[in-house]
Amino acid sequence: MTRNLTLLLIAGVVAAFAGQAEARRLRAGDAVPFSHRPCSVLDGEPCTPSTCSVFDHGPCIPEIDYPIGQNLQVTVLSVPPGDQQDRYRKPDHDLDTLGDLLATLRSCWSPPAPESARAGMQMSVMFSFNTAGTPIAPPRVTFASKDAPQDTRDTYLKAINASLHSCLPLKLTKSLGGAVAGRPIMIRYVDNRELEKQSGK
Repeated sequence: MTRNLTLLLIAGVVAAFAGQAEARRLRAGDAVPFSHRPCSVLDGEPCTPSTCSVFDHGPCIPEIDYPIGQNLQVTVLSVPPGDQQDRYRKPDHDLDTLGDLLATLRSCWSPPAPESARAGMQMSVMFSFNTAGTPIAPPRVTFASKDAPQDTRDTYLKAINASLHSCLPLKLTKSLGGAVAGRPIMIRYVDNRELEKQSGK
């Protein structure tokens, strides 16, 4: 009787630990799945080291206390206010903080020429960097001004891609690269230029 009770208690503890491990694996993987590809110490590319207990049946990923939120959002103006000029200046050193990263992304923006631009045009894109400071995939448009024709949208997306490409690869420090790798970054571009005056209309 005592032996059976002991076995039941052990089985309960094992099940509890296994459940916690499974939940831990799902939470870590579900947040940003593409940023948590597990690997072993024999792999030669950036990835998240896998760690498991005897109760797990596959590679699992440890909970990581990221210093930043789940996604990064920044607004980039074509003409920044006078009191925000420093926020649009690219640092002259390796990017070590979130502020450095956002300043670099702002400084890269080169809007379309006035004759092909649209006053007040807004477009948001989302993408992610790897630890080497290059995008994992091309930026994906998540928003564009509703009344903008398709050719205008194409013009702005082309300008966004060219602007981001001109900044690559980003020189991230190891700590910042580890913190932002795979994290969704959303940039909202706002063309706030006085285009009529610039184009002479």
